[in-house]
Amino acid sequence: MIEFHNVTAFQQQTRVLEGFSLKIETGEKVAILGPNGAGKSTLLKLITRELYPLDREGSHLKLFGRQNVNLWDLRSRLGLVSQDLQDDYTPYTSALEVITSGFFGAIGAHGHLQPSADQLVQARAMLAEVEMAGYEDTMFQRLSTGQRRRLLLARALVHRPAALILDEPANGLDMGASLGMLRLLRRFCGPEHAMLITTHHLDEIIPEIERVVLLAKGRIVADGPKAEVLTSERLSDLYQIDLRVSEQDGWYRCWHL
Repeated sequence: MIEFHNVTAFQQQTRVLEGFSLKIETGEKVAILGPNGAGKSTLLKLITRELYPLDREGSHLKLFGRQNVNLWDLRSRLGLVSQDLQDDYTPYTSALEVITSGFFGAIGAHGHLQPSADQLVQARAMLAEVEMAGYEDTMFQRLSTGQRRRLLLARALVHRPAALILDEPANGLDMGASLGMLRLLRRFCGPEHAMLITTHHLDEIIPEIERVVLLAKGRIVADGPKAEVLTSERLSDLYQIDLRVSEQDGWYRCWHL
């Protein structure tokens, strides 16, 4: 589904990735874990085509098997939830309009992009799915951070994408909102969806995620099954601090000694 091969990418004047290779198969559930500045957000922006890699011989980034992807087609196959997207949203967009904008890959409501009757039905059903029935006409700016994040999840899922891309999905949420968001992610984590989460918090890695990639300074330092990667030794090396890791019912947590 996603294949990086020997990719180099810059953010402004800073080289974030160099010679980077990673493959994610259709339907896989993967977490990319790493400290701030590791390159996690750059990785996602390359996938969503907000950034493009350096054009070099022997290097490619393929999405759904193709290097050249139609952006409209890509938006229908990927669902995105990120803090950047949340920050960009027009404050006077209603909750229902946030969800219907997902059909068009738009940010906010636009007069020339009118949802069909069937799309409105789907959007209202998704509003209920994320436990926000009754908020249809509420403006985005009047919602809590947790409610805004749930709306973005509904927007991402309304067109039934092949992959759900989440950049630190519980970032900035209080404990209740964070747990609620993770519960919704588990509900929508079926076999028909691939899921890619970037985070630096172990508690955002839901039990359904099977594979973890550790990223540091733009390079992969570990990649494999969750139980093999999320160890005290590996995470201590990653964060340069003495950590201990424990697991219970598929959830992982760590603490500093």
